Amino acid sequence: MIASQPRPPRRVRPLAAASLVLFLLLLYSRSDGNTARSPQLLGSGSRPVHRRFLSGADPAGPAPSGANLSEIAGLNGEQPEDPSVACAGIARHEGYGSQCEFLRAHPQCSSGGFVDYLSFFYCRCQRFRVLGYAVLGVCLAALFYMLGNTAADYFCCSLEKMSALLRLPPTVAGVTLLPFGNGAPDVFASIAAFMGSGAGDVGLNSVLGGAVFVTCVVVGAVSLCVAEKNVQIDRRCFMRDVGFFLLTLVALSIVLIVGKVTVWGAMMFVSIYAVYAFVVAANEVLRKHARRLKFDVVTPLLPVRGSIFEQGTEEDESVYSSLLEEDADGEMAQINTSLPQWMWASHVAIYSNQGNRVGSPDSSRPLWGWSEGETDTSTFNISKLFLFMELPLTIPRRLTIPIVEEDRWSKEYAVASSCLAPVLLAFLWSSQDGVSTKAIIAAYVIAGIVGIGLAALAFLTTSSERPPRRFLFPWVFGGFVMSIIWFYIIANELVALLVALGVILGINPSILGLTVLAWGNSMGDLMSNVALAMNGGDGVQIAMSGCYAGPMFNTLAGLGISMLLGAWSTAPSSYVLPQDRSLIYTMSFLVAGLIWALVMLPRGDMRPNKMLGVGLIALYSIFLFIRVSNAMGILPLPGLS
Repeated sequence: MIASQPRPPRRVRPLAAASLVLFLLLLYSRSDGNTARSPQLLGSGSRPVHRRFLSGADPAGPAPSGANLSEIAGLNGEQPEDPSVACAGIARHEGYGSQCEFLRAHPQCSSGGFVDYLSFFYCRCQRFRVLGYAVLGVCLAALFYMLGNTAADYFCCSLEKMSALLRLPPTVAGVTLLPFGNGAPDVFASIAAFMGSGAGDVGLNSVLGGAVFVTCVVVGAVSLCVAEKNVQIDRRCFMRDVGFFLLTLVALSIVLIVGKVTVWGAMMFVSIYAVYAFVVAANEVLRKHARRLKFDVVTPLLPVRGSIFEQGTEEDESVYSSLLEEDADGEMAQINTSLPQWMWASHVAIYSNQGNRVGSPDSSRPLWGWSEGETDTSTFNISKLFLFMELPLTIPRRLTIPIVEEDRWSKEYAVASSCLAPVLLAFLWSSQDGVSTKAIIAAYVIAGIVGIGLAALAFLTTSSERPPRRFLFPWVFGGFVMSIIWFYIIANELVALLVALGVILGINPSILGLTVLAWGNSMGDLMSNVALAMNGGDGVQIAMSGCYAGPMFNTLAGLGISMLLGAWSTAPSSYVLPQDRSLIYTMSFLVAGLIWALVMLPRGDMRPNKMLGVGLIALYSIFLFIRVSNAMGILPLPGLS
């Protein structure tokens, strides 16, 4: 029994102490302005220039890599060159002895980010290019993993507890926190791309490319997997989701055609999801009273068990009814302890470390919601080795993100996160350009004082045995905020690395956003939705609904918030969107996939079949062939160079 095995805190303390020392050394090394760096990451001072959410251009020097495109355009009167254009001559490096010398002579040739990937590849690995490719590949895989793992093991934990503390009804949680947890990596990757220098087209292509992948490949795979099961999905629910998605694409097309957006325009674009959420919530409220009001025209959030309000039986319950449970008096919503983790983040399918303990005796929370049988010993040993190798990626986040889950509570880490979270915020703020040395010192002093005060408070008010019971909301909110901070850091680096790979491989970074970034962020959807569909029953409907509601949320939230931040930074002027004519083809194939599903599903009595799946996968294959062939210069497209 769990109670007979007390926690051995002595095993945690040495690791926590070592982690604290390593993290402080990391922050010190990253904040040292006199360390050797490639010139293209240096601004007007000795401090590195990083990309960030909002920043101003320095009119006295070259445009910093962190400046917003619209801001620089407003100051210089022209649109700045993106990294792929600024680095166009690096392959031949005419007039320079090497590509490294070309980089040093062209500071604007930079991918941004905290790590100078171009300098590492062309200067550090000048004679060992194979090693450079290998290191960049490992970095890409690590960043994708960290992005998904932050969502699965940190961000969604905070969302769960915040839902319970705020006493959110199941429907409200289903249309707000659930999509936010599932789409967090896509949303923050889009924001990081838009706020980078010349990387807005990467954000647009990653979100829309992911939408094409999910609505074609994932829906196609689900259809092929359940074709023989003869499962019927709800017509009204499907029509509602696809209809709102088409409305979203129409609104986005108008914005892209205009080429710029104001603050109010961006807010109206984001509000489309608010309308969708209101419709879903209203339907769910009416559904609960359908038997009393004798309504037969209400569409639930997801289809009910059995038929749609045929007789109003007690078995008619929404699939999300197990999301939260209400007390008898109906006052407080509580988290269901048996809640499968996929309900909060589809990325848990491949990124969560908590799934490694599913087979353990003390695991009361199934990963998928059903038993997967016994765990092989060899697989368990491999998982242990992987967890050990993952420590360098896990330790910085554990030291700065508060976690108040029962099975992951550690007082040492809680005190460390209380102390180091303000220091990390000060580090990010001081890494911007235009911040004086005195301001940096003041920021670190204030962060240190606040951190020590919070750490002392955490030490005095918490127990080593269990998470805090009182004043839980500050802990949960702190975990929520710090998870977002880490999303920004990781997504920032991921976009910077994709831009660098585009320069190195001679490929437009937007193509990498359309493929690599979109695939990486959609792997969780593919695995979780196919697994849900294979389980049958309500899982098929959840999978199909998620394939349309998820990409719609990513488009409205990811692109909408990105445009809102950009428009806010340039107000009262309009925010100039990146011009990418290839988006016409992407959106055309996206709409074609939606129309194909709209035609084939009703023809098949709303039963996913092989014709639907094969058609969607073939459509995506054609789309991918056309876009990649055009990027490689094999197949020129009308309107594209």
